[in-house]
Amino acid sequence: MSLRRRESFDPDISQKRDSEPLRRASDVRSSKSAPLRSGAAPPRDGAARIWTNRAGAGTARVRTDPVRGETAPRRRRFQEWLISLPTLFWLTLFIVIPTLLVFAIAFRPANPYGGIGAGWTLETIRALGNAGYLVIAWRTVWISLVTTMLCILFSLPTGYFIARAPEKWQNRLLMLIIVPFWTSFLVRVFAWRSLLHPEGLIKKVLEATGLAGPQTTLLYHPAAVVLVMVYTFLPFTILPIYAAAEKFDFRLVEAARDLGAKPFQAFRKIFLPGIRRGLVTAVLVVFIPALGSYIIPDLVGGPASEMVGNKIAQRVFVDRNLPHAAALSAVLILAVLAPLIAVLVRQRKKDKAEIIIGEAP
Repeated sequence: MSLRRRESFDPDISQKRDSEPLRRASDVRSSKSAPLRSGAAPPRDGAARIWTNRAGAGTARVRTDPVRGETAPRRRRFQEWLISLPTLFWLTLFIVIPTLLVFAIAFRPANPYGGIGAGWTLETIRALGNAGYLVIAWRTVWISLVTTMLCILFSLPTGYFIARAPEKWQNRLLMLIIVPFWTSFLVRVFAWRSLLHPEGLIKKVLEATGLAGPQTTLLYHPAAVVLVMVYTFLPFTILPIYAAAEKFDFRLVEAARDLGAKPFQAFRKIFLPGIRRGLVTAVLVVFIPALGSYIIPDLVGGPASEMVGNKIAQRVFVDRNLPHAAALSAVLILAVLAPLIAVLVRQRKKDKAEIIIGEAP
């Protein structure tokens, strides 16, 4: 009697044949997961295992390669480090090392001939507690904060309007914002100095309307510094806000309006959280450069609007006190790093919270 006819009468043989593919598939899964769970070594010959299941009409193949599976992530990380080495070398050579030198010079004494003396001292750091420096530091902070808030206040409706404009008009409006970059920064500052001059156009218009008298001065005042800084940094806030608003789904605002929200409520509770990353970028790209601003306070501010950047330049070029200039620069570096670190820590905590929520059952 043939084997096929015996299977029809012997159920044990038929059941054994039907269970063979399942047993092989189970062996494949166990052999594939065993090295990951128990740390078992791969086959000695390093060859891949191939299991063939001929159940039914199709053929299924499962391939496991423990050796390649372990080395692939290492090779990928090595390639990433290799690609990043030039950039890492550049940043270390021109940013990290000079920054460390600035902090080191801040603890050295000054040389009477304008150089750096021998030894180490804390007198330069103690001198920063002078009341005059505290006034300059506070002026630098509040001018930078006011400039940032005004730039955000003007950029939000501008970015919103450009994002909602027809596509053919968006490029033209963006071009109008980018046009000032075609002119030198110094030329634009000198142009504002001419406009704010006692014989300038703005002063004459204010006198004609009765808003300013003959003795009113527009130059050499903190308000002039804020005005020119807002004009200078405004494009840097409009562009990131527009980039975030362009990707925003404005149907959410329309849905909020349909549910009874007022226009300002929909703008504040729906639109602003949706462009949060653009707002953070806009704040950083304005506040950080404003802290170290030097040209604008020097040209339109005068002595009454002196900021930390002006004091650093004075210590370097006039007083020839390099350790004192380095100490002021170190304080400015820490003031710049503080908002960056705060934003990064907050963003990392938020990302971890989102990952935990996403992994929760």
